[in-house]
Amino acid sequence: MDAARETRTHAVSLRSALQSAEASQRGYLLTANEIYLAPFATALDDAERALIALREREEVLPTGKMAFQKLDTVIHDKINELGTTVDQYRRGDRDKAQETVSQNRGKALMDEANVFISAIVRKAERELTAGVALQRDSLRTVQISTYLAVITVFLVTAGVYFIQRSFVRDLQAANDKVQSLNADLEARVEERTRELKQARDRAEVLLAEVNHRVANSLTMVASMVGMQARASGNEETKRILGDTQARINAVSVVHKQLYTSSNVQSVALPDFLPKLLEQIEGSMRSEGLSATVRKEIEAIEMPTDQAISLGIILTEWVTNAFKYAYPSGVGEIRVKLLRQGDGMAQVSVEDDGVGLGATPVPKGTGLGSKLVSAMAASLGGTVEYLNRNPGTEARMVLPL
Repeated sequence: MDAARETRTHAVSLRSALQSAEASQRGYLLTANEIYLAPFATALDDAERALIALREREEVLPTGKMAFQKLDTVIHDKINELGTTVDQYRRGDRDKAQETVSQNRGKALMDEANVFISAIVRKAERELTAGVALQRDSLRTVQISTYLAVITVFLVTAGVYFIQRSFVRDLQAANDKVQSLNADLEARVEERTRELKQARDRAEVLLAEVNHRVANSLTMVASMVGMQARASGNEETKRILGDTQARINAVSVVHKQLYTSSNVQSVALPDFLPKLLEQIEGSMRSEGLSATVRKEIEAIEMPTDQAISLGIILTEWVTNAFKYAYPSGVGEIRVKLLRQGDGMAQVSVEDDGVGLGATPVPKGTGLGSKLVSAMAASLGGTVEYLNRNPGTEARMVLPL
């Protein structure tokens, strides 16, 4: 139906456009008034567009493909006739224009075009009428189907209602039984939860006790290493044992932090690192080194094993700064732990001492530098040493 409706519309538009163009031509030839030529040009354009639209449907036109080609020729002859007379009149050859019109060739072309167009319109109207009748029959079929569907729905609804009543009774009985089972299960869950809470509390107490004993044991080991260092007559042995004592103390501080904290899985670095630095500073002062440690530590937490690695790295760096940065024993050491973008952090130890000189890493490294490299690798960090002129900066960037 849509195709027939569009075909009829284009055919009527073609006829109307030709009639409008012809009327404008006649008005211009009779009055010589240019105002008639504005609708004349528009009408010719409309006729061309309508003819193109019909040409796209020539296979379904009632006139057939061959006959439509004849219509196409007639329409273009008519358009040419209209344009020719107007052009002759414009050039001043008015007698010739009047003679062309008086020959009635334009009327003959228009009549011939009307024959084709009327056939197209009638065929389209027949198809529209047939389509309306078909829609009417379809509507009647839909109405009958709707009545049958309503009856079916009613019967199904009635059946569902009776089935639902039976189902509701069974469901209520099952619900009562489930509620009884739930009450019993809740009592068991509550009892089990209480037992698990007690077990967790015992485990936390036991873990705190383990950390306490580990911290005490490490402190004892560090003291024994210190005693051995003091008893040694070899300065290199004393230095090595002193470094070992500092490393043991770093691990000990972590375990002390764990048994005094409610969280045993991670370590709050603003609590842990200042205690570690105070211990290192006190140890260095007992050796006659009086540099001062300044701290800038942001609120960051780390898993326990990573905090131990970080503590060992800082112990190495701060101890080296005390021993090698200031030969006179006086100066400032700055320890920083700052967040960076994209989940990263930067740890650095700076001094204003003698600097690196010609060596790429701080003096006194050996086992210490190997420990720093190993600990940094376990943290996923990158280490670099910078000559600040004056002073040195040991820096590590690591992911949090």
